[in-house]
Amino acid sequence: MIIHSPLFKITALPPLQCPSQRSTIALTRMEVVLASTSVDGGTIGCWDLHTGAEHLRYKSCSSPSHGLLPVGSRFIASSQLRESSASSGSVLFWSWSKSQVEVKSFPAEPIKPLAANHPGTFIAGGGLSGDIYLWEVETGRLLKKWRAHFRAVTCLVFSEDDSMLISGSEDGCVRVWSLFMIFDDVRSQQANNLYEYSFSEHTLRVTDVVIGYGGCNAIIVSASEDRTCKVWSLSRGNLLRNIVFPSIIDTIALDPAEHVFYAGSRDGKIFIAALNTESTATNKYGMHIIGSFSNHSMAVTCLAYSMGENLLISGSEDGMVRVWNVRTRNIVRMFRHSKGPVNNILVVRRETDYSNQVSFNVQASSRKQGANLPPPLEKYANSTDEDSDMKTIISLGGDRRSADVSYLSSRVISNYIKELQHQGTAAASEMEMDKLTQDCQRSMQMVNQWKEMYGNLHQFCVKELLDGGRARTLDENDK
Repeated sequence: MIIHSPLFKITALPPLQCPSQRSTIALTRMEVVLASTSVDGGTIGCWDLHTGAEHLRYKSCSSPSHGLLPVGSRFIASSQLRESSASSGSVLFWSWSKSQVEVKSFPAEPIKPLAANHPGTFIAGGGLSGDIYLWEVETGRLLKKWRAHFRAVTCLVFSEDDSMLISGSEDGCVRVWSLFMIFDDVRSQQANNLYEYSFSEHTLRVTDVVIGYGGCNAIIVSASEDRTCKVWSLSRGNLLRNIVFPSIIDTIALDPAEHVFYAGSRDGKIFIAALNTESTATNKYGMHIIGSFSNHSMAVTCLAYSMGENLLISGSEDGMVRVWNVRTRNIVRMFRHSKGPVNNILVVRRETDYSNQVSFNVQASSRKQGANLPPPLEKYANSTDEDSDMKTIISLGGDRRSADVSYLSSRVISNYIKELQHQGTAAASEMEMDKLTQDCQRSMQMVNQWKEMYGNLHQFCVKELLDGGRARTLDENDK
């Protein structure tokens, strides 16, 4: 089905091909590791997780911690902070196939952490002021901005179903935000607080936040400079477990089975903490810490988990990226990041076409993936936009397996609905006439019923009057 309009065209996805039809195409799902640094003039390194081959170096990146992310499978985004000018910052976009920055955005204030929902339809950013910003990716529109914390936002993460946004801050708070509440103007105005929960048990800056699976029943794990990690229940909004570590924890990674989580510390160790089992304080680390491993000579700054083969990837201030087998706790691979300490690690699953033995970093192969980048992110909300009340983000054709995710913005969807309404005027009128006809028929039936009831009542009254008259006449004659 193809629908044409003056504004756009929606084309139905072609049916899946059987293996014989796809014999000339060899799609391989690969995992790549992205690593960034905060050093001015730094780069983003990109390696194949399983072969160790380096693909590209994305240039001109000086990202803060939690400031690097892939947006869907379309492009890479990173926030930028310049130490020489704390009052300015930017958000940069790179396509997967090119090393140079292609889109630059300049928000109203410096942005530190970034987060994107799973389809990549919108981006959230945490400001130094404590505000959180929410942008629509396809148009760059600033959809919402709200006061989230008293001090700078340090980390952001979306829940598994993208309905919740969890933030950590320098003020020590971890807060849970429902996007349904954020976009519901009536409820948000009536509510005392916009957040669902505010966890304030940390006494110092929150360094990292992760969320598990299970939707509204998920657990949240937060780390802080107070040397603790805390486990929270999203459904009950309470503290489940408090774990004290020998050193400050800057990063955490959750085991997919959620039996343990890994905590990277400033003393160079990666601690293993139990989530579901009890442990005594007789071990050398303390309650709930069941072990550690590391070969880092300096602080562990970032962690990521690859579910494909149960690999843990760590970055450090020594500029190295290490890949660990979590069973044996041995290093299986190492990547060297040439520019300064590593402060962000991501594991991204991507589909690559190897039918012509073309390498990942050859642009001829990457052009197939349609990396058309969106416009820059808006600095301020456009209050004069006639469709500013259309806040719903809609993604069509956003199959996560596809390397080319297509989007339609809320404005386009609104215009499309209006056009369909205009085109369907005749049909709507006919339906309205049918409805009026049916209402008229029901009214006539009711009138006939009332007539019948009135006739029966009239006959009853006449009969009663006649019977009463006859009875009186008989009584008079008897007398």
